[in-house]
Amino acid sequence: MDKYKKEKLKSRIAWTIAFLFALIWVCITGLPFLFMILNSFKEQFEMLQKGVFQLPDSWYPANFIEVLTKGFLNYFFNSVFVLVISLSILLFITACASYPLSRMQFKLRNLIYILIVACMSVPMHVTLIPVFKMTTKFKIYDTLWSLIGPNIAFGIPISCFILTTFMSTIPKEIEESAEIDGCGKFKNFFAIILPLSKAGISTLAIYNGVGIWNEFSFANTLTQSKAAKTLPLAISAFQGEHSLNIPVIMAVLVLTVLPMIIMFIIFQDKLVKGIMAGAVKG
Repeated sequence: MDKYKKEKLKSRIAWTIAFLFALIWVCITGLPFLFMILNSFKEQFEMLQKGVFQLPDSWYPANFIEVLTKGFLNYFFNSVFVLVISLSILLFITACASYPLSRMQFKLRNLIYILIVACMSVPMHVTLIPVFKMTTKFKIYDTLWSLIGPNIAFGIPISCFILTTFMSTIPKEIEESAEIDGCGKFKNFFAIILPLSKAGISTLAIYNGVGIWNEFSFANTLTQSKAAKTLPLAISAFQGEHSLNIPVIMAVLVLTVLPMIIMFIIFQDKLVKGIMAGAVKG
């Protein structure tokens, strides 16, 4: 009986500690978003006169109206275009590369895999000048197409590393049974491996999607005109020359972050399943 009480006490202590850490983590991650929401509904000088976490005297939606009517949607649709095209090509290339690396044995397999993984150590910023020269040479500078290539190139190494590990957990007996029934490598890939890799691909879609949506360095270097800029550059469009309307900036940030939060809430179960499935050897 004493042993049962001790185990029960340990369990309660463990859950209490876990709850406290979770509460601290919620405060750390949630307070910045709460700060943005509260101040986005205030008038220009209200947050300077009172506390930044104080409720607005009167909810002031004019900040959002101003943002939406002064070009925000242009930045938004630019980001959506770059995200959809980049992510689609990235996931397709990653899946095509991960399949032979995880399911086939050939002479240069390990070397190719090592080279792909080694590319993860290349800093993005050291490539800014070479990429800039390439975009001007191919005459795609200051267009949305100039952003798609870098997003794909820097997403492939980590994506291949994750998806190759994930695909290697799929039992080979499934593929061997299909080959006995007459399935070739291409049919195995599209009919068996890809459907079974949905959890891993969904994880990569969320992971890379957030990175592409928030990408700033290449967007700032490879675009100049308002027509080609994406959401991370939208803040500069709402900064005055001699004054700064902080509530308007907060409204821009809220509208920028909101789509990714909604996407994460909808697909969080797939993200967790993909991480857990890739962590366990099948």
